[in-house]
Amino acid sequence: MKAEIIAVGSELLLGQISNTNARFISSQLAELGIDVYFHTVVGDNPKRLLNSIEIAENRADLIIFTGGLGPTKDDLTKETISAHLNKKLVLDKQALLYIEDFFKRMNREMTENNKKQALVLEGCTVLPNKNGMAPGMLLTTENHSYILLPGPPKEMEPMFQFEAKPLLPKLFNEETVILSHVMRFYGIGEAELETRVQDLLDNQTNPTLAPLASDGEVTLRLTAKSNSEAEAWEKIELLQKEIFDRVGEYVYGYNNDSLASKLQEILVENQLTISAAESMTAGLFQSEIAAVKGMGAVLVGGMITYTESIKVNQLGVEQQVIDDFGVVSSECAVAMATCIKEKFDTNIGIGITGAAGPDAHGGQPAGTVWIGIALNDMSPVSYKLSLSGMRNTNRLRAVKFTIHYLIRLLREQGYKTI
Repeated sequence: MKAEIIAVGSELLLGQISNTNARFISSQLAELGIDVYFHTVVGDNPKRLLNSIEIAENRADLIIFTGGLGPTKDDLTKETISAHLNKKLVLDKQALLYIEDFFKRMNREMTENNKKQALVLEGCTVLPNKNGMAPGMLLTTENHSYILLPGPPKEMEPMFQFEAKPLLPKLFNEETVILSHVMRFYGIGEAELETRVQDLLDNQTNPTLAPLASDGEVTLRLTAKSNSEAEAWEKIELLQKEIFDRVGEYVYGYNNDSLASKLQEILVENQLTISAAESMTAGLFQSEIAAVKGMGAVLVGGMITYTESIKVNQLGVEQQVIDDFGVVSSECAVAMATCIKEKFDTNIGIGITGAAGPDAHGGQPAGTVWIGIALNDMSPVSYKLSLSGMRNTNRLRAVKFTIHYLIRLLREQGYKTI
């Protein structure tokens, strides 16, 4: 199957908002084995939209629209498709009741133009909007299928994932099960990972293998097609084992895992508590992991030790350590980790110090980071980073590398991880 995504809205062309909808839909379609060859963005103009539809129909089987379903005059997506396909727009009573109820709950008067949002293409499958007002639509003709979705991501994403996506396998692959599985890596670059699995990429058939890099992470998406889910999963497991044998030390999780969520899972599983002393990251490490539900069971607390005096007088780092080695050093990071572990009585202590940039700090060039980890009774360890990004990029990468190194250390020490 070939798909094209058409995002409708002049605000996209003006750069006022980013087209994140296309990225999200493409990733969802990849899980179903549906190929997206084109992303199109068109303004709120019926002639140009019609031209985009005609072009898409010549190169795609499935055409997905986002935006242009609202109540105002410039929301013309369904009107343009209605005229093009010679399909009437009819009132969906359920959608109208939902819109009316929304205004009642908000204690606001509903204007007449809001009824326009309850109009749908005749003969379509209506996709309920549980996070907004305008419903979506799925319409199939002899040669094409059309999906219409609202523009706001908070409405579009759940509608596609829970209303539209479940309908697609039945629509296009009635006899085929398509199973997708994501392996997540950190600490290895996209180029190196690709080099290590190049022969698998070159010779892929079923399952297929697709790499993707984002935010310092790399993923490999394994997609298998078969007549049963068990058989498709068997194919994926064989390929996954081959990949793990080559680069397993960089695998931290699968599918919807994040570094922080995986760390939370490991800490809870092993009943380990954690605290952190942060200098250059100024609480970002604790904020990142605390965003994960359930982290309260293992995250005890921490300190922001941004200055030398706070490191010494409040945290308890010996002045001699800083005098001899500097605040940006292995010794300082280890001392911070050890002191916070003892002060908060946790199994794990984290110390992060460095020069975020753009200027040097503590006699070290911008991008230099030291991470200290004190784990139970073992001797503390440290890791050095030499980063080259902007200031806040370096801070975030320092946090992610800290989580990565901690997960790896726990695995090496025999704790239950992956």
